[in-house]
This record gives sequence, C-alpha cells and structure tokens, in this order.
Amino acid sequence: MTKTLFTNIGSLVLPAAEVGVLETLSNAAFMVEDGLVIWVGQADSAPRCDSVVDVAGACVIPGFVDSHAHLMFAGSREQEFEARMAGVSYSAGGIKTTVAKTRAATDEELRANAQDLISEFYQSGVTHFEIKSGYGLDIETEVRSLKIAREFTEDTTFLGAHVVPADQDPEAYVELVTTTMLDAAAPYAKWIDVFCDRGAFTLAQTRKILEAGIAKGLLPRLHANQIENLGAIALAVELDCASVDHCTHLSEQEIELLAGSNTVATLLPGAEFSTRSPYPDAKKLFAAGITVALATDCNPGSSFTTSMPFCIAVAVRDMGFTVDQAVWSATRGGALALRDSSRGTLAVGSSADFAILDAPNHLFLAYRPGVQLVASTYVAGKKVYGR
Repeated sequence: MTKTLFTNIGSLVLPAAEVGVLETLSNAAFMVEDGLVIWVGQADSAPRCDSVVDVAGACVIPGFVDSHAHLMFAGSREQEFEARMAGVSYSAGGIKTTVAKTRAATDEELRANAQDLISEFYQSGVTHFEIKSGYGLDIETEVRSLKIAREFTEDTTFLGAHVVPADQDPEAYVELVTTTMLDAAAPYAKWIDVFCDRGAFTLAQTRKILEAGIAKGLLPRLHANQIENLGAIALAVELDCASVDHCTHLSEQEIELLAGSNTVATLLPGAEFSTRSPYPDAKKLFAAGITVALATDCNPGSSFTTSMPFCIAVAVRDMGFTVDQAVWSATRGGALALRDSSRGTLAVGSSADFAILDAPNHLFLAYRPGVQLVASTYVAGKKVYGR
C-alpha cells in the first residue's frame, strides 16, 4: 500500500476526548495508508513514505461529520422562506409541500439532487453525513429514497414519521409506519427517527414508532423540542437514542437527564436562522458536560444550507459556543451522534477524512463567515474536492 505524508501543516486540529476541547499541533504532519491515518506528529520526525503532499503552512482539520441531513427530496420552498422573513410563523406543516414534489420525482431526479448537495458538502469540508428519508410518507417513496441514500452513505435513517400526510388519520398513519412501511424500509436503513413536536407526532406516538423500529433492528434517534417541549428528552434517554436533535427548548431537568446519558444533543443553527426562532443556549449544555454535535439540518424548508462553516459561525455568534467547541461539535460531536469512533478525528487508526483550509488556523471558520475557506477535502485519503 502507498504511504502518503501530508506535511508542512501550520496548525493541525485534533479534537480531544473531552467534550468541546481541541488540541493543535504546529509544524505537523500525518501519514495515510489504505484510507487510514497511520502516524501523526512533528513534520521533522516523519517516517519514510512513498509520496508527499505539502500543504504550505495551512490549517488542517478533521472532516466535518453531518449527523442530521435531509437530502432525499425534490423541489424548493423559497416562497415559504420569504414569507417567514416577512413575519409568518414557522410550523411543521410545510413539509407536506415537499412531499408531493418528491413523490412525483424520478429516481434519477432524486439521485441527481442528492449528488449536487453532497458535492456542496465536500466544498464545505463535510466528509461524512447521514441521510434521512421522510419526504415520501408512503411506502414506495420512503423505500426508494432509502435505497438511493444507501448509494451515498451507510448512515441512512428511516423518517416515515416526519409528519402525518394531509389525507390520512394520524393513528392509522402511525399503524402504517410501524408495520408495513417499517417492514419495507428496514432493510435499507440503519436508524429510525421521529419528529416529536407540535404539528408532527405526540409523545405516545413517538414511543410506539421508535420501539417498533428498535424491535426491527434499527437504532433510534429523534427530532425533538424544536417548536414545543412535549417531554421527548426523557423518552430519548430511556430508549438510548444516539442523538436528540434541535433541543431548542430544554428544562433544567432535561439537561440533567442528557448529562447522565449516552445521548448526544445535536444543535442545528441553520434551522433557527431560517425560521427566525430562538436559538438554544449551548453554554448550559457544555457546562453540564453534555456531548454536543452541530449539523446542518440541510432540507428545502427550514434550513437549506450545506455549509458547516456557516453553522459554526452562527453557533459562535448566537448560541454561546466558543470556536473550539463549535469545531469539536461539528467533527467529533457529529461522529459521536452517529456512534462512529472512526471519524471526526485524525488520530492513528481513524479514517483519513480531513479538510485543508485556506487559513492559518481554525478560528477563521467563525472569523470569516461566508468566505470559502476550504481549499480541499479528502475522504479516506482521496481528494474529493479541490480549488
């Protein structure tokens, strides 16, 4: 196998085991073989290699891990966004607008749209991502969405319980999701998710759906506490959900529950930004010792962004993150939200997923919002984006 040395790194960012903590190594280098990191250290101590990539003093970070993304859809909802900016309140009901367009789309159209968004992910330094279904809300479209998503990632999530379709009784739809639809979707999904919130699914419905998915061999995660607090945090902790996502409205008791659990709190700055909603206070989460992830929530309705640097900048400005905490949450935190120990870091044995920045250090990710700082992106040691 070829051993490639990436060297002359001005600042190599290494997320620590401690939540929110980054370590940096100056004049650094690391070696990649067969898609894995096999050595990390000072550039002048590097072992022999077969090829060298000189990054000319740039900053290198682990690739961002986006643990919450809705890429299987068709169409757009810019008029809805414009209306919200003019004062119309956000509700979960807008999802139904995308459902009709997604059902009508061909597999080729869904695949091409996902590929375009994934290309944007690579441009923003995202090297691994989850993809949810949830814009079909019928058996056929949910299953084909998951089949296509499987072409791009191992982390596929069955989200048949996104909202109740306009033409169906809620209890009848929950019965469909937990039986026939789940049976058809499970072979193509790793995770099961539910949107437990006002306008979506009740706490009792959420429990039924998650427990059915778990019984089918799927791993649980959860949308919760975005619009209203329905008490879903206790359920997420009870069922050992890998993550509970949004967490805009949390009580002190729920913060304590999360702190004593293995459930990651995933915050989604793009959603609050795009819906003019209150931002969650990350300071409380870090102070309690909760593992925090940042994700884009890329979707056509409430967070149509693929830019993790944008989410980092918003998190630092409006959610109480330090830059180190935001970068940690977008790398190691995202990996932990997918219960993946091989990503979100550049330790020996990890996947060689990383981004080279056109910047001297990682602080520039928040310091220069809206600027394309990612010069190149690598997945398993292979370049997938470069400019």
